[in-house]
Amino acid sequence: MLNVGPEPLHREQVVAVARAATRVELTRLAEQGIVATRKHIEALAAEKSPTYGVSTGFGALAVRHIPADRRAALQQSFVRSHAAGAGPPVEPEVVRAQMLLRLHTIATGRTGVRLETAHALAALLNAGIVPVVHEYGSLGCSGDLAPLASVALALTGEGDVFDAAGRLRPAAEALADAGIEPVVLVEKEGLALTNGTDGMLGMLVLALHDLSALLDVADVTAAMSVEALLGTDRVFAADLQRLRPHPGQAVSAARLSALLADSPIMASHRGDDCTRVQDAYSLRCAPQVHGGARDTVAHAEAVADRELAAAIDNPVVLDDGRVESNGNFHGAPLAYALDFLAIPLADVAGMSERRTDRMLDVARSHGLPAFLADDPGVDSGHMIAHYTQAGVVTELKRLAAPASVDSIPTSAMQEDHVSMGWSAARKLRRAIDGLTTVLAVELLTAARALDLRAPLQPGPATGAVRDLLRTRVPGPGADRHTTPEIAAAEELIRSGAVRDTAAGFTNSTVDRRLP
Repeated sequence: MLNVGPEPLHREQVVAVARAATRVELTRLAEQGIVATRKHIEALAAEKSPTYGVSTGFGALAVRHIPADRRAALQQSFVRSHAAGAGPPVEPEVVRAQMLLRLHTIATGRTGVRLETAHALAALLNAGIVPVVHEYGSLGCSGDLAPLASVALALTGEGDVFDAAGRLRPAAEALADAGIEPVVLVEKEGLALTNGTDGMLGMLVLALHDLSALLDVADVTAAMSVEALLGTDRVFAADLQRLRPHPGQAVSAARLSALLADSPIMASHRGDDCTRVQDAYSLRCAPQVHGGARDTVAHAEAVADRELAAAIDNPVVLDDGRVESNGNFHGAPLAYALDFLAIPLADVAGMSERRTDRMLDVARSHGLPAFLADDPGVDSGHMIAHYTQAGVVTELKRLAAPASVDSIPTSAMQEDHVSMGWSAARKLRRAIDGLTTVLAVELLTAARALDLRAPLQPGPATGAVRDLLRTRVPGPGADRHTTPEIAAAEELIRSGAVRDTAAGFTNSTVDRRLP
């Protein structure tokens, strides 16, 4: 059970609710703050002078004062009109993350939402009901309006949802089956349920969780490739890394050293008879690229953590009861971080592809058969698996183009600059899937190359990862259907099995703390 109060959420809590369906409950402190703030809204609603979001229209229509008997209709109309998404539904984990994040903002006591409305949102999460939120509809300002409006619409018993069994159903039916009474919105609630950065923040938090794991896997596949290509681990030594004190670089270099420790293949070419002076950049510079990506993740984590401590709404209710308009809903800080992450992600993938290509080329692989084929000419080995990997890398380069430099004015020029943070988040999610595929192909290729170095054996760490793969994918032999093997390697990466297998050889030797 996650107790949701005004205190900042932690990233792992968001992941737990989004992916593991952890139940939520408002704290007593949150309930007290919600009730106290609602009294301020009700007092303002009774006054003759207009207050934005309470007794006026919204956006460019804020100049109109709405009479008391029309305000409930105003809130419902607001939600219906703003639930204007299009395209395929986004992933349930994204919707659950944004629902939790909106609940957290309500729990700060800054929005003016009634306690029963907050309880209904928590109940929706706990019932496993996921409102249908569409791919398109958010410009990242004012926050994620259409995605959050789709959730608010479901709270009122309208629109479509996926129930706990994953079935698409009318919201009214699913709420009735779960014993949840549809909400009848009153002053301020429609706006408060929709005016936040929760969708893009939820996707940033999930991306950071996934990228942290993938960068660990990138170190593993790089170590396997260095070993398979008869490279050296001397360049990863701590004294060399200290000459350039980037913290992420130090972590990746230490991990590579630990992963290559006690390798018979490495030991076989350490002698004076080895004529190679230095390795290619894709081997030698892996800590610099992987480490730069780690430092980018650390920056984005700091941005996410600040946003997880925020109360995003407009207008917002202050401690003294004032209701003030503000620009905190603008998604720029998140959009920049989301765009930034896509750049090193593409570069890590590009370096992985270069190592894969090197293992397949007889001119550069130091004795491995062409394309790692069993019978080159008859068999093609991993030739086309590399094509697939290269095609994904080119896609990742396109996805690295920033969305946040774009802006398209809307709402009769009231919203004349938008962040495009939702778009930055959506393309980052696609890029994470692409990096997983790229690393899966390197994993397959490096494992096959290590097998082909027999009778020499890989080190304990790389050998353990190779053996893990062999539980799902056979070793070298005549050509087989390759697509299922790529899928199996992807699943081992996504499940955490590759990372966990390598962790036993690195956790005791690597200081993973970044300043």
